[in-house]
Amino acid sequence: MDQINTAAAKLKLVAMDVDGVLTNGSVTYDSNGVEHKSFSIKDGLGIKLLQRAGLRVAFITGRSSPMVERRAAELGVTDVIQGREDKLTALLEMAALAGCTLEEAAYMGDDLPDLAAVKSAALGACPADAVDLLRDAADYVTTTPGGLGAVREWAEVLLRARGEWQTLIETYDQ
Repeated sequence: MDQINTAAAKLKLVAMDVDGVLTNGSVTYDSNGVEHKSFSIKDGLGIKLLQRAGLRVAFITGRSSPMVERRAAELGVTDVIQGREDKLTALLEMAALAGCTLEEAAYMGDDLPDLAAVKSAALGACPADAVDLLRDAADYVTTTPGGLGAVREWAEVLLRARGEWQTLIETYDQ
């Protein structure tokens, strides 16, 4: 936990994959061929808390989907890269946009395309149901599966490590 505490204090950017992190990794099509995704409201609150703490949040996904754009807009996430399998290169681009280095960035992913980004970020995380290689490489593995609050859990870990958790939750306890 000491590594998380030290690195979290320097963070400026928290980036994450979408499918398998913000969703449970399933893609559902209706009879008209329309794609559907489910996002956790808990994860949305985690993202809002990170933003209230002054951290920039970014989505980096290998697929392209209008649902990702909609969810990002709902949460005020303006940094979104879709259709990219080269997650580390995309993370470097996001870090440059945020005016930071990888030593000031955290990344959460769940499968092989995320491996280099998880290993290269100052803090790498993955949901409980990530593939073994990601769980082995991550600095933090959530107890929660992807799409069911894993981002919310990671957000709380980061905000506690930064010493900002108590201040943020006081607004809910009045």
